Amino acid sequence: MTVTEFIRIGPAEPSALAVEEFVRMRDGVRLATDVYLPGGDDAPGDTILIRLPYDKGGAYTFIPLIAEYFMGRGYRVVAQDVRGKFRSEGEALLLVNEADDGYDTIEWITRQRWSNGRVAMWGDSYYGFAQWAAASTHHPALKAISPRVTGTQLGEPARGDTVEMGITYLYALTYFHSADAYFWEMDWTRRPYAAQVEEFLATVGARSISYDQWYPHVVRLRRFRQGSPFDGPAVPVLHTIGWWDNCAPLSWADVAEIQKRPAWDQNHFLRIEPMDHEAFSLLDGPEQLVEDRPVEQIRSELPRMLDPTLAFFEVFVRGNGSARDIPRVAWNLAGTEGMRTSESWPPAGVREVQYAATPDGALTTGGAAEGMDAAADVTWTHDPDDPVPSSVENAFAFLLFRPDEAPLAERDDVLAFTSAPVEHDVDLVGPVRATATVHSDGPVMDVFVRLLDLAPDGTALRIARGQVHVVDATAETAVEIDLGQLGYRLRAGHALRVHVSASDAPEFIPLPGTGEDPWGATETTPNTEHLTVGGPDGLRIRLSILEEE
Repeated sequence: MTVTEFIRIGPAEPSALAVEEFVRMRDGVRLATDVYLPGGDDAPGDTILIRLPYDKGGAYTFIPLIAEYFMGRGYRVVAQDVRGKFRSEGEALLLVNEADDGYDTIEWITRQRWSNGRVAMWGDSYYGFAQWAAASTHHPALKAISPRVTGTQLGEPARGDTVEMGITYLYALTYFHSADAYFWEMDWTRRPYAAQVEEFLATVGARSISYDQWYPHVVRLRRFRQGSPFDGPAVPVLHTIGWWDNCAPLSWADVAEIQKRPAWDQNHFLRIEPMDHEAFSLLDGPEQLVEDRPVEQIRSELPRMLDPTLAFFEVFVRGNGSARDIPRVAWNLAGTEGMRTSESWPPAGVREVQYAATPDGALTTGGAAEGMDAAADVTWTHDPDDPVPSSVENAFAFLLFRPDEAPLAERDDVLAFTSAPVEHDVDLVGPVRATATVHSDGPVMDVFVRLLDLAPDGTALRIARGQVHVVDATAETAVEIDLGQLGYRLRAGHALRVHVSASDAPEFIPLPGTGEDPWGATETTPNTEHLTVGGPDGLRIRLSILEEE
């Protein structure tokens, strides 16, 4: 498939379990809305609202199956195509209409004969963001939300020291080009990428208002008309994060904001699962790792996905039980079964450990790391025409593939540092940070750090990662890289490995080496990149270990 070839997917027919309504927003635009009533009963009851851009009746998000499961617990379910998408009217302008449209939809629900005036919201990714947007409007009927694998800054183009994700622009050209969804393939070996976009748009015969908002000049439209959701009254929230979700940094940024606000923090319940963005789990067996999951498999996985939300809504929507019945933090220690609970994140009983990279490719800790004072300047070449490849083709489904990243260390443009194998199981729990000193002979530089579990058989599973953009790389620059949070059991005999590189493509847009905008650059040039190893300014990895009582 090329930029002049694409797959176009239009709306599915509404579910036979639902009645389709067209709900009028304050400006007259009507949004296609499926109403599911348990047993067809229009007696007043609690409602779960799902607002999404992926087709309320389509196969991708299997909303009819989810609605059926919620109805089995007596909930009315309202599933709505957001403005401009599939069967809804209006322009497909991503992110900026969800606050007001969410408020208006909740208001409409409260006026229906089958509503008792209590509304909750559920959903992943963009339809998790739609919950934060609705919460920012302070509608009194919104009693609780359950956002999963999302963040309030979802979809923002890169700023400052942020590395640009390839999906940022492509999302506006696929799911948010217009009402239908378009799927096509970028040729990442052919620059400029922006020219390929123009070829695609010419083939389709229409522009994307969302893409034109982002490129070539970013227009940051206000997504929360009444301010950040965290500046308003708190709504009880069950906040689900995946250890391997590529959008997890957005979720953790929201957690940090919530922790600064006592009212929100008091009503915040955190759930951390060993899953990726598409809900594939490290606990899944081979028979479950299927890209196009059959209906019966989806049905079998719904309890894992939905039962925590139902237990949460039972307390905060229906008023059955108390907040003490819901753990403040429920989390899985990846590599083990079941969920653990704690009163806070990170849990009590963790201590920080520092690893230092050495010039001979080792990772040392303890006294050896503290006393290491021989520094070395390690160099490698970033070639924009041969960047370090991303781990998987679909970054949203990392655990579907579970790639072995050990072979990346064989590349000349990947630096690898490896610890000694641990003698007993070690539980890595809490934040992971890297500090380093870098510079380049090019004007700007991206630095990627991956933390891996190196097994005795030589295979390596990525367990944490982070990246930073250095805007003036010609001067030596001290950088701190956030690798996110960990909940992972490193088994006896396994070792930690760190990979450092200057690219991770195409998940992140590779720099051209010239300092130009990477999306529009035509010319490329290799850069020599420098990393200090050893000494007080050398590469350090700081992580925490949970010490069981």
